[in-house]
Amino acid sequence: MTHEADWVTVRVFPGSHRDAAIAAMFAAGAEGVQELADSVVTHVHGQSLANSMLCAVLAASADARVDTAPLAPIDWSEQWKHGIRAQTLGALTIAPPWLAESLDPARSIIIDPGMAFGTGEHATTRGVVRLMQSVIRPGDRIADLGAGSAVLAIAAVKLGAAHVAAIELDADAIGNAEENVARNGVSGQITVLEGDAATLLPLVAPVRVITANILSLVLLELLPVIVDALAPDGVAILSGILVAERDMMAEAVDAIGWRVDLEDQEDAWWSAAIVRR
Repeated sequence: MTHEADWVTVRVFPGSHRDAAIAAMFAAGAEGVQELADSVVTHVHGQSLANSMLCAVLAASADARVDTAPLAPIDWSEQWKHGIRAQTLGALTIAPPWLAESLDPARSIIIDPGMAFGTGEHATTRGVVRLMQSVIRPGDRIADLGAGSAVLAIAAVKLGAAHVAAIELDADAIGNAEENVARNGVSGQITVLEGDAATLLPLVAPVRVITANILSLVLLELLPVIVDALAPDGVAILSGILVAERDMMAEAVDAIGWRVDLEDQEDAWWSAAIVRR
């Protein structure tokens, strides 16, 4: 038996007036829908709302079919974890704590997702980690801009960096970054700094490598600061760039006397290592 307070799944087979049926779902209280090949699905709170939605859809598309069913109770505090996978990227594996038991600590980066960006689930993070493995040398000093969860800073140390300044503007991400640094046993080699990269980067310069996985428009603004902070043989790894923005970014790099040395592309995202010409 479905109680009024329970969540109900509403699956609509919209018939000949798909757009009108979807509009009716929203008008009847849907906060979002999932469009599948043959149907449209939403979840609503209470059977009364589900019944109202059924009537609205049939009024909008007479040949539609609407199925409703109770949504099984889910512990979302645990369920979301099933969507996170370990990511093996060359010599390194990024994994959440609950998937880390069998991993080699020397070759793994254990990240509790928290609220900070950087679990390895996004193509931009993976692109930087792949490029880092051809760039970082033992003993390097590195700056990571937009450090988020500190995943890239930790990866740099695992690849041999002597020290990383992990710079993050978002105060809410700092605690998560510090926890991940401690969890991976690299507190002595990573300093998490809260503040604006344009202000803090010159204070930790010179460094041989800079990683920056941030919005492309921010990257464009920071390029002069980035190149000024690098040692003569320095390399910057830039990410957060759409493939459609590749030419724009390459032209900006060329305009400051640098060039694209290495590239990585995954899905719609492009990452690059740039060096002096």
